Amino acid sequence: MGRIRTLTGEIEPHQLGFTYSHEHLVCRPPYWQEKGEDDLLLDDPEKTRSDLLEFQKGGGNSVVDATAVDYGRDVPAVVQLARETGLNILGTAGFNKSFLWTAPLKDDLKRLVGDYSTYEEWIVEATVEALTDFVVREVEVGLEGTPYRAGQVKFGTGYNRITPLEVKTIRAVARAHHVTRAPIHSHTEAGTMALEQLEILRQENVNPAFVSFGHMDRNPDPFYHEQIARTGAFLCFDGIAKIKYAPESTRIDCILGLVEKGYEDQILISGDTARKSYYKTYDHGLGLGYIINRWVPRFIDEAEQRGLDGERLVNKFFVENPARCFAFKD
Repeated sequence: MGRIRTLTGEIEPHQLGFTYSHEHLVCRPPYWQEKGEDDLLLDDPEKTRSDLLEFQKGGGNSVVDATAVDYGRDVPAVVQLARETGLNILGTAGFNKSFLWTAPLKDDLKRLVGDYSTYEEWIVEATVEALTDFVVREVEVGLEGTPYRAGQVKFGTGYNRITPLEVKTIRAVARAHHVTRAPIHSHTEAGTMALEQLEILRQENVNPAFVSFGHMDRNPDPFYHEQIARTGAFLCFDGIAKIKYAPESTRIDCILGLVEKGYEDQILISGDTARKSYYKTYDHGLGLGYIINRWVPRFIDEAEQRGLDGERLVNKFFVENPARCFAFKD
């Protein structure tokens, strides 16, 4: 097992500690800016910092910032948060999903990839090889021209479909993985299309054990989850606290069901806290402290009611599994 790459340097896997595997810290997505969706603009680093400190006070050590280039990253701001808090924060290279790509390309990015007007124009006109080179550069040199290197690569697809442009980015990210040995993360819209994504990755000779699939709890289907788990991939249950999608009992039942089937080594947990209204300091939401301070005790209780060792499973999901998932592959 290789080392883990954070925005502030490389660490050994055992140094990662208690980890949220999919969050968003500071971002101004161009698509949502155009739409006037202020709730989706995490544009005040000091407010994010306050929530991070609550997570840290509860015993948290590390956060994976899953914000890709098309989702309006603010890399220097996130690096500053890592330095101010002492938390390990991992950055993300790659892409999200195609409906976001109608937004204008940032001027700073144009200087790196070419004078395209939108993300979509860039991805349409660039070759798979050029997109691969861009992702590799973000892992090996730095994100968006900064010296801060990514700790994982990412692709995404839409709800119940994969567009040709998304296929293109999946292939680019897969090929960048082979060059860099960085772990891969997948955005699945509402938890759909993971098996179809896996087929494209198979064509690119990617070992599913190097891949984590996000938003699995948005599609709380135990049969579907087991099909993904059988491949050896990680399943990220990253909608904790989002009761509008499902009660916590549903998520916990899906997680414990996978444990009882023998897949505890492939489960990751997080909150995908991507709105102001989810943050405590921004807009009185449950905040980044919720999972570690409130959800974990409930999970332990429910696990023990089913005859399982809840504390051991918490260590598995938040410490041991992330240490393996986010390590670069030897």
